[in-house]
Amino acid sequence: MSGRVFLVGAGPGDPGLITVAASEALARADVVVYDRLVNERLLDLAPEDAERIYVGKQPDRHTMKQEEINALLVARAKQGGSVVRLKGGDPFVFGRGGEEAQALAEADVRFEVVPGVTSAIAAAAYAGIPVTHRGLAASVAFVTGHEDPAKGEQDVDWEKLATAVDTLVLMMGVGQLDRIAERLIAAGRSADTAVAVVEWGTLPRQRTVTAKLSTIAAQVADAGLSSPALVVVGDVVGLRDTLNWFESRPLYGQRVLVTRTRQQASELSRALSEAGAEAIELPTIAIKERYDETQLTAAVSALKDGLYSWLIFTSTNAVDIFFDVLEKKCLDARSVRASVAAIGPATAQALKRHGITVDVSPERYTAEGLLDALDADMSGQRVLVPCAEGARAVLADELKERGADVDEVTVYVAEPPSEDESPELAEGLRRLRGGEIDVATFASSSSVTNLVGLLGDDIEPLKRCRIACIGPITAATAEELLGRAPDVVAEEHTIAGLVRALELFAGNEGG
Repeated sequence: MSGRVFLVGAGPGDPGLITVAASEALARADVVVYDRLVNERLLDLAPEDAERIYVGKQPDRHTMKQEEINALLVARAKQGGSVVRLKGGDPFVFGRGGEEAQALAEADVRFEVVPGVTSAIAAAAYAGIPVTHRGLAASVAFVTGHEDPAKGEQDVDWEKLATAVDTLVLMMGVGQLDRIAERLIAAGRSADTAVAVVEWGTLPRQRTVTAKLSTIAAQVADAGLSSPALVVVGDVVGLRDTLNWFESRPLYGQRVLVTRTRQQASELSRALSEAGAEAIELPTIAIKERYDETQLTAAVSALKDGLYSWLIFTSTNAVDIFFDVLEKKCLDARSVRASVAAIGPATAQALKRHGITVDVSPERYTAEGLLDALDADMSGQRVLVPCAEGARAVLADELKERGADVDEVTVYVAEPPSEDESPELAEGLRRLRGGEIDVATFASSSSVTNLVGLLGDDIEPLKRCRIACIGPITAATAEELLGRAPDVVAEEHTIAGLVRALELFAGNEGG
């Protein structure tokens, strides 16, 4: 039985602008055929075993001709299953989606169209430019600029368009901007008309240049803007001075390296993106279960029998792996017959997801802070600490000094990942070595140690970055390995605290 093709608009670049219907189509996909301007983070919405086929086109180089893409969609659909044709923006707005739909219809292949947010509106909005505005613009035209206005025959009648509408939005027109401007002026559009060119709209790398119609081409060339870029012509461009929200965010334009595990990176990446930064993920840690079965079974049995006074967690990884072990042994939160302490709010939240309410959580999210929150005299108390292999010994050592009987049980190891485990690794290292990183962030000492190890003999690219650490322990490791103090150390040792510290640092630099 033939499958079905979903012609899906991926939106203009910001992955947050994908629609619910598009997300659902991706979640059910057997095959995803995607374009150059599709944010690759959206591919993660498809099942891991879904086939992913890149058919991107650049102005001077096509991976596949359009006819080949049409044939590919037909062939994959006839093999059965769900095929998602993921296109930048909206499939029917200069996306050649209509041609693909025609080919599918002619081949008697079922298809559905999932509209997307078009860059024609979104990129302008992210530059602080509404394409219509009461009193300024009551009409708008969306026009392809991907043609040579000097050729004999044209698809676009520039003479009629020049004065027919208030706002002109030109897509794929930056390469012909000088000629387009000349034709518009010759056809009656004022040379003083305001114009904006928005490069990589809705993404952290977005850049915007504004000028008069008569000078915009030269200014765009001086700034080095290139495709993909959107051109907006009209009085609404003047509103950018007061409505420029996206490029005014505190970390706008900063390229920030995220060195957390692949699974944990999304929280920090999302917070950085919301603050305007481009988050570049380079996972330096892969979390792997590693424990002695006999030792851990004995500890779990003692915990269930109420032989421990305290169960202490110093990381979310330890929480999740420890409770995974409990589940494998057909146990759950009811088996925890001890008071529970967590080193910080993220660890406490992880415990809450497993049905455990924390009894003690310190004001300072370090081992030292946790010790301050516990009793000074712990004589006769037995303590279980599930931890990482090679974890700092300060907690266990001090508890023993206070008279406690401490069982540190290794449940995982944090190792540098291989490229097979982390596809982002090679790209992150390339960008770091190429000088494309402004700030490197570290949420643990092991992330610093592992990145230095991955860089090998040349750590100069990292030393040239600004260094931001989640807390003093991580900062001490960074200073020891890099030979200089970090630029930013969060006062609140959480992801949110790290981002706030970066925002404050950026504001002070700008001031």
